[in-house]
Amino acid sequence: MGLLSKKDSKLILDPLADNNPITIQVLGICSALAITAQLKAAIVMAISVTAVVALGNVVISLMRNIIPSKIRIIVQLVVVAVLVIIVDLILKAYSYELSKTLSVFVGLIITNCIIMGRFEAFALANGPWRSFLDGIGNGAGYGLILIIVGFFRELFGSGTLLGIKVLGDPIEKTGLYALGYENNGFMLLSPMALIVVGIIIWVQRSRNKALVEDH
Repeated sequence: MGLLSKKDSKLILDPLADNNPITIQVLGICSALAITAQLKAAIVMAISVTAVVALGNVVISLMRNIIPSKIRIIVQLVVVAVLVIIVDLILKAYSYELSKTLSVFVGLIITNCIIMGRFEAFALANGPWRSFLDGIGNGAGYGLILIIVGFFRELFGSGTLLGIKVLGDPIEKTGLYALGYENNGFMLLSPMALIVVGIIIWVQRSRNKALVEDH
């Protein structure tokens, strides 16, 4: 028998497509709009949220039998706040410029609906291992959309990927710019992120008609 049963594998794979937190559950939209103008920022935010929701799920699962029902939301907020502070300190220690780019959005991970939703819907009712897998799956599903949106916004908005010029030099008119291509500044504005997310939702539901019927 493999490390993951079929049931456990679904905890990771389902949020990547048929139960994606952003495109299906419509959660975590704010960060998808705010920090995806740069692919690097999108990747770091994806990793940060995945780490917080996975570790948070484990902590809440371990404590689920001793948390009084009346204060469970407060306990959950304390757990996620501690994890976010740790993530923020790590970013400032190892990537200070990027931490400034993400600025308040790292702190706003605390209010990310995906995290609190998984605590309530899953971690409080399941063991640590399955809760960890659920956190990894939902974090990865969230991160996948952020990375896709960040890829297209940076590519067409700045002509770069991870800060590397991939379409040529717009000043020296090399690469595609020699053919008259111009960067689309609209791609760097938040409304374009919403449009890209909308296109992803349209493609996803066009490929899987069952999603339209279920939602």
